[in-house]
Amino acid sequence: MEAQCRQQVSSRARCISPFLVMEVMERAKALERAGRSIMHLEVGEPDFPTPRAILEAGVRALRDGRTHYTHSLGHLELRESICGWYRREYQVEVSPERVIVTAGSSAAISLIMAALLEPGSEVLLSDPHYACYPNFICAFDGVPVRIPVREEEGFQFDPEAVRAHLGPASRAILLNSPANPTGIVTPLERLGALCAAIDGRIPILSDEIYHGLVYGGRAHSILEVCPDAVVINGFSKLFAMTGWRLGYAILPPYLVRPIQKLQQNLFICAADFVQIAARAALEEPSVAQDVAGMRRAYDERRQAVLARLAAMGLPVKVVPTGAFYVFFAVREFTSDVYPFAFRILEEAGVAVTPGVDFGPGGEGYLRLSYANSLENLEEGMTRLARFFERERERATR
Repeated sequence: MEAQCRQQVSSRARCISPFLVMEVMERAKALERAGRSIMHLEVGEPDFPTPRAILEAGVRALRDGRTHYTHSLGHLELRESICGWYRREYQVEVSPERVIVTAGSSAAISLIMAALLEPGSEVLLSDPHYACYPNFICAFDGVPVRIPVREEEGFQFDPEAVRAHLGPASRAILLNSPANPTGIVTPLERLGALCAAIDGRIPILSDEIYHGLVYGGRAHSILEVCPDAVVINGFSKLFAMTGWRLGYAILPPYLVRPIQKLQQNLFICAADFVQIAARAALEEPSVAQDVAGMRRAYDERRQAVLARLAAMGLPVKVVPTGAFYVFFAVREFTSDVYPFAFRILEEAGVAVTPGVDFGPGGEGYLRLSYANSLENLEEGMTRLARFFERERERATR
């Protein structure tokens, strides 16, 4: 019976690869239950609580009975606030009719892929890239086409390479800035060059979930140079709302109705009270102050991590200026970074993510998340320094 059931698992489900960061975390949790001290530098989740004004807005909404279905596109008031945010931050005009509110940015990506892809459709990705992107594509019978981006070139898309990869099956290109896993921010000039390289042949899907978490300068929205692009964003990272599960997409007009129909059938709508809390995130002045404090703390941690890595002889060639990740090379120690990350966990008590979670281009790298306290980061970096020192000693024996 079990063998028959296994055969019935769809090819889509079989093509989904494991999410290695979760496997590292699950092993780390098992070690903790056994009494080990583990420094968690693997998961990309803010360690700060959701700002109070957001919490209070959500609680008030619950007490007011806001626990019912909403419009499938989301509250008009929230969509207007999102448009206001993009007007203030990027000086771009967006109509609320182009915005759809979703149960997290992952739901937004799923809906977009469902609307764009047919069997064999290709989506261009950077390599490395966010680990789940290929799985979103494969789930809808699409084909991820990885375009290598290199550290010495700032992990940036080369517009000419993008143009060379365009073909009759191409349906979209997926951009992430600030980027997971590299923390790299794509400058406005490069965004414009990518838009020109595409030349309207396929839509650009811009995942802007880490916008606002930039240290020096600012992130630019794709909408500043490509008004018909698709934007994916949400409240998880900037506003420390990962568990609230709320995201949104800004769509060109031709995609709104198809994606709305998919939302109606697959998800119905985003949660009522959460949308009210999200509006507070965008509108309440105290939230802006809380976010500024979180950003200062992240920047302090970022600088501390980069300094410690440099002291270990593991300098980062291109300094990450966004998100809360450092992607650093460990090729001198290993040619297979997957088991190496688990060795670090077992021997040093530090959980980091193997770079191959983010595509073949991540081989030889580890991703470290500094979404943890400065005290824990310092302890984690001290443990890593001892581990790498031992590795170098072993190599000279």
